[in-house]
Amino acid sequence: MASGKTILVLGGGVGGIVAAMRLRRRLPPEHRVILVEKEADHVFSPSFLWLMIGERRAGEISRPLAALRRRGIELVQGTIERIDPVERRVRVDGSELVGDSLIVALGADLAPEVVPGLAEAGHNFYTLAGAASLRAALSKLSQGRIAVLVASMPFKCPAAPNEAAMLLEYDCRRRGVRQNALVDLYTPEPGPMPVAGPAVSAALRQMVEAKGIGYHPGHAVTRVDPANHRLAFANGAEADFDLLAYVPPHCAPKVVRDAGMCGESGWVPVDRGTLATRFPDVYAIGDVTGIMLPSIGKPLPKAGVLAHNEAEVVAHNIAVAVSGRGATRQFSGEGECFVETGDGRAAFGSGNFYADPAPQIELKSPSRLLHWGKVAYEKYWLWRRF
Repeated sequence: MASGKTILVLGGGVGGIVAAMRLRRRLPPEHRVILVEKEADHVFSPSFLWLMIGERRAGEISRPLAALRRRGIELVQGTIERIDPVERRVRVDGSELVGDSLIVALGADLAPEVVPGLAEAGHNFYTLAGAASLRAALSKLSQGRIAVLVASMPFKCPAAPNEAAMLLEYDCRRRGVRQNALVDLYTPEPGPMPVAGPAVSAALRQMVEAKGIGYHPGHAVTRVDPANHRLAFANGAEADFDLLAYVPPHCAPKVVRDAGMCGESGWVPVDRGTLATRFPDVYAIGDVTGIMLPSIGKPLPKAGVLAHNEAEVVAHNIAVAVSGRGATRQFSGEGECFVETGDGRAAFGSGNFYADPAPQIELKSPSRLLHWGKVAYEKYWLWRRF
């Protein structure tokens, strides 16, 4: 068995935490597992949807990453300034780290500035601050138009804008202002979650529209007028709003792009089974990756559950390589997610995105049991890791 190996894990989101913990459990203590993250706290982002309607507080969904040190994981808190994937060398706040293996789990950067006026006009509910500011604005709204906007594709958590629209509609009803409030969802997609197939997409759209929410596919925003509260779209349409909740454009982190790791898609290309990049002993997982599904000509969705499953595979295979014991694994394309619909109910989608001739995804109808399943998973995730 080789000794004294160092594995660098970049990013303290779902994928990075799962990879670091799995490696630490599998490897003897002479091997180092180093997690690099600029933030002090891990925030469970799926709960932003609950935070925006006042059902969570920030402290309930945040945990200090320093707690991972108790598990034998070395934590380096700082800003990654440079990645050299050839030498597996990373510069963090002026200091150099070198790994025998490198896992890039830096997610996607959010770039609202790409759309003129977007950041000034609305609330980015994909961030903790944006979800909190949306909640404050929502509590003051007694009438008017609420617009939920997907600014561009691809974006992570593909069900989230649909969930946001349904939860905002639900919040208006429980506050007794629904009769004076309109809710509309604008997206460049041809339908909700198109990668899941036409049946799932149609079922999810029906859930949205059954609540009286206007669904507007094929609407790619080009600019936002903050002063006049107006959206303009590439198809020539325009729409007014009184409250804007948006999913911003996404891009690979600059440090990853500067490292020459991105392909033509703008994301890191990887082997779809092993998550290996073109650089030896360098892997990428989660939202930073671009994995095309050739059977349908669409990319694998960016979702926390897929980052989790990819992290398990990569960590296992690195541990096998270091120890010389066991058989390697392949990421199978399996994934699942809850879909909050309001009224204490949730639907549940699951299946295989790698299936041929097309992804095989099933959507279970909303129920209270599924909602409480999501609540239980939130609690389990935070308890199990921190």
